[in-house]
Amino acid sequence: MKDYFREGAISADFIAQSIAKHQTKHNIGAHAIFLGQVRADEVNGQKVKAIDYTCYRDMANKQIDTVKEKAFEKFNLTCAHIYHSLGQVNAGEICLFVFVSSGHRKESFKASEYIVEEIKKLAPIFGKEIFEDETHQWKENKFD
Repeated sequence: MKDYFREGAISADFIAQSIAKHQTKHNIGAHAIFLGQVRADEVNGQKVKAIDYTCYRDMANKQIDTVKEKAFEKFNLTCAHIYHSLGQVNAGEICLFVFVSSGHRKESFKASEYIVEEIKKLAPIFGKEIFEDETHQWKENKFD
């Protein structure tokens, strides 16, 4: 089974390399990319400086794999790539990278949104917000 997790933030170089690899695939007409970024939210007067991500890795990989399979069933995709961070990711850094390709743009847009929403709902991934004063609390998932 594929491991969808990477330690730390997802770098711009990694994202660029992923995009570059698709230039030789001539049956693709559209790519949709979703980049989830850690926000410096203010929670109870405290500013978030980072999120420390953990997960039940085997279970999360299975859930993400299922989401990916269902996306291929629902949408006419050429390929789909999903990467989620583990460990500490600072505010402003990328923690989720979803990259889907298809023959046409509408399919790629719909598939990208579907994958992101399903991962948030189903995958056992947890984030601990770390505040500027080094205190922390578990992040509550919001579906917006």
